[in-house]
Amino acid sequence: MKILLDAMGGDKAPDANIKGAVQAINSIQAEVILIGNEEIIKSKIKEFYGKDISEISTRLKIRHTSETIEMEDIPTQAIKHKKDSSMVVGFDMLKKGEGDVFISAGNSGALLTGATLLVGRIKGVDRPALAGILPAYKSRLVLMDCGANTNCKPINILQFAQMASIYLKTTLKVENPRVGLLNIGTEETKGNDLTKTAYMLLKENSEKYNINFIGNVEGRDAFSGDVDIVVTDGFTGNIFLKSIEGLGKFVKRTLSESLKRNIVTKIAALPSLPAINRFAKTVDYKEYGGALFLGVKKPVVKAHGSSDEKLFEFTIKQAEQFVKNKAVEQLIQEFENQKEDINLLEEKE
Repeated sequence: MKILLDAMGGDKAPDANIKGAVQAINSIQAEVILIGNEEIIKSKIKEFYGKDISEISTRLKIRHTSETIEMEDIPTQAIKHKKDSSMVVGFDMLKKGEGDVFISAGNSGALLTGATLLVGRIKGVDRPALAGILPAYKSRLVLMDCGANTNCKPINILQFAQMASIYLKTTLKVENPRVGLLNIGTEETKGNDLTKTAYMLLKENSEKYNINFIGNVEGRDAFSGDVDIVVTDGFTGNIFLKSIEGLGKFVKRTLSESLKRNIVTKIAALPSLPAINRFAKTVDYKEYGGALFLGVKKPVVKAHGSSDEKLFEFTIKQAEQFVKNKAVEQLIQEFENQKEDINLLEEKE
């Protein structure tokens, strides 16, 4: 297995990307190919570890590229004109079978555009979407879509539920994942036109598409452990995701400062440190890796733009499991005969 890593994408590239790959290499069986400027990557490895890349691992390789897609680049233009960028080369390698999964923390719009145009959508999928994994009470939660599609149709929400259900069954082995529609109330009459129509589509087609739809879910109940998948449009989902990440940072920072306020609080906190550390690990989004871009023909993983070496390490390990669990192959099988169904449902909207 070969994991393709965009070494030049992300706020902390290439340092965090390289360090994360080196930290992950001995914990996985796959080969990791760092895609980017070879001279920069080699010099960074020498700077960090005092060794050549071949001395670190024979499963750590470099694929040289001369260009980088920057965060401020316009996605479609970047994909079209920067042919030798780390991102476009990564997609080409993935499409040609020179790698099994591609990871990037770079320009989100370019990544999603490239995955759709260069790798291609699964037949029957109207719009691919990002499936983010978040912590929940004694479990994990899949948020779908967490940023790929800012404007959605009800059919998209239905397909998000179907794709996320297949993903959770194959990857985390949840037999009958519970799907909730993110809304401002639990009643089916609540929400805007999108959520009300999506609710009816989910309710009427859940059995046909093997979706365990439990109804509307309010944001405050998403992490209760009573729901496994929350579906929404990418605009709402991304705001929800960033709000949760911000809240987690706020809680950890406030708790840490409170415990270190004076010598008395420091001493009093000592017996509770194991529990506090477990809590901090549970709410740390870095423990949950990247978001799989569901709906394209090959596995593509969007790592957080501000990923540090720890998050890259987790994302690389996670990517290996994506390939082993064949989540994309399962999606292809499920959707290959549904093109006519989609057309009929869209006519009803």
